[in-house]
Amino acid sequence: MPEETREKTNFIWEAIKADLAEGKNGGRVQTRFPPEPNGYLHIGHVKALAVDFTTAERFGGVCNLRFDDTNPTKEKEEFVEAIKDDIHWLGFQYGAVYYASEQYDQIYEFALDLIRRGLAYVDDLSKEEIRAYRGTLTQPGKNSPYRDRTPEENMDLFLRMTRGEFPEGSRVLRAKIDMASPNINMRDPAIYRIKYATHHRTGDKWCVYPMYDFAHPIGDALEGVTHSLCSLEYEIHRPLYDWVVNVCGFEQKPRQIEFARLNLTNTVMSKRFLRRLVEEGYVSGWDDPRMPTLAGMRRRGYTSPAVRDFIDRVGVAKADSVVDVRLLEYCVRNDLNETAPRAMAVLDPLKLVLTNFPEDRVEPCEIENHPKKPEMGAHTVPLTRELYIEREDFMVDAPNKYFRLKPNGEVRLKGAYIVKCERWDTDADGNVTCVYATVDFSSKSGSEGAERKVKGTIHWVSAKENVPFEGRLYDVLMLDDEPQPVNEADEAAAEEGEEPEAPDFISRLNPDSIRIVRGFAEPSLAQAKPGDSFQFLRMGYFCKDKDSTDALAVFNRVVPLKDSYKPE
Repeated sequence: MPEETREKTNFIWEAIKADLAEGKNGGRVQTRFPPEPNGYLHIGHVKALAVDFTTAERFGGVCNLRFDDTNPTKEKEEFVEAIKDDIHWLGFQYGAVYYASEQYDQIYEFALDLIRRGLAYVDDLSKEEIRAYRGTLTQPGKNSPYRDRTPEENMDLFLRMTRGEFPEGSRVLRAKIDMASPNINMRDPAIYRIKYATHHRTGDKWCVYPMYDFAHPIGDALEGVTHSLCSLEYEIHRPLYDWVVNVCGFEQKPRQIEFARLNLTNTVMSKRFLRRLVEEGYVSGWDDPRMPTLAGMRRRGYTSPAVRDFIDRVGVAKADSVVDVRLLEYCVRNDLNETAPRAMAVLDPLKLVLTNFPEDRVEPCEIENHPKKPEMGAHTVPLTRELYIEREDFMVDAPNKYFRLKPNGEVRLKGAYIVKCERWDTDADGNVTCVYATVDFSSKSGSEGAERKVKGTIHWVSAKENVPFEGRLYDVLMLDDEPQPVNEADEAAAEEGEEPEAPDFISRLNPDSIRIVRGFAEPSLAQAKPGDSFQFLRMGYFCKDKDSTDALAVFNRVVPLKDSYKPE
């Protein structure tokens, strides 16, 4: 079959097709995107988000949004609203909005039922003792000395836990499954713990909270989810997911399917690590343009079509792989090349004086907004006697193939005239401080008779009429090419209070991830609003930042103009 007519698919969609062919779920497909509102979404979440939403779209189903807010100590309404904004920014529309906290009463009743049936018990072991009793991947665990309490004893203790009679961490409710199971997650996992904290939605109603592995499958089943799509690390949790759904007696059983998570070079892909960067001041906030959060990417100037194109190119697979961050930049560059209007800005200014240009003269020069899209129109830029050019566009001892400004050399000013270098000034250290040139007034771009050609064209900005700006030039946040190792199951455990040992990633932060320059831009950019993006001719793509003031505009470099990277 020709490539262009082949139906786009993946192993998840093929599995769902098989379910539909067997008549499962009444022909219905329902997914859910279940973030925990304990931080901002990052690019890794976008893959899961896209899988959930596009799968529902593919089969004419619905994808709901559920906030798995089972840990009150780190969850905020700020994060809830930010997640909703990010989903809308990406162009996805969710069906209903659910919160795990809205299901607490039902989840609690399921826990009471398990206690009555002898399938759950209150354990007095400490966290460290539970870990020791659990065993290892090669050795079975040991039964807790409290495992054989009667249902009546367990019910009394759990109700007292609920009433707040015990200290935090002193007792947990555990499912009674099999301490000798080869799957360590089935060795009597904790399903409720004591936590004295005010919840962002339920306030102080509860002092016991369900664990993620207990609440999540119940939430899926209550909401009618048919296919619970999650990252590959949860494959080992699937037996526990199915156990919860089965013992709770749900007739409609969601099917969990796992896919490979997104690993990106030079990037931290963990909310708890990103939170550390924010809380310890390594970045300015969750929306710092160096952050892989969608808030940071939006602020930097990344576009939603570019992000979705990137996720589409990465695809859905069963095996983990590492994606080059330059593929994301490639997608952003491709999109901005089509959509961003052109403008002139000088990042490293060097004064250029046109000696035969009248001091009081201000001449409008036309610059097209897009060289390949005349429908985008043009704008004018004022040419004056004194200009700024890029310092790198003048060289005293220039090599043969240097086609910018040099002694006795000629160059065209973009949209204006050909100029010839006469002389230059230097300071005591020999640094060039000013260049002087003459104008060939018969050579203006677009005018009759302006047929004389020169090999170089440079951009410029009037020294008299301009917009001073701060340019923030970004590089990768991590120095190495290996992605920060992250296990989503570890992430969930960390949010439940079982903090796994964190790799040392702070020492690998790039000390040059941001460089600040001061430059001048053409006057038209005074009208730009935060979030507006432009191609600064010859310098890259830039986006106006929210830190801009009337006195000083701030522009973030989104991506450089060119890169040698080409996708496979």
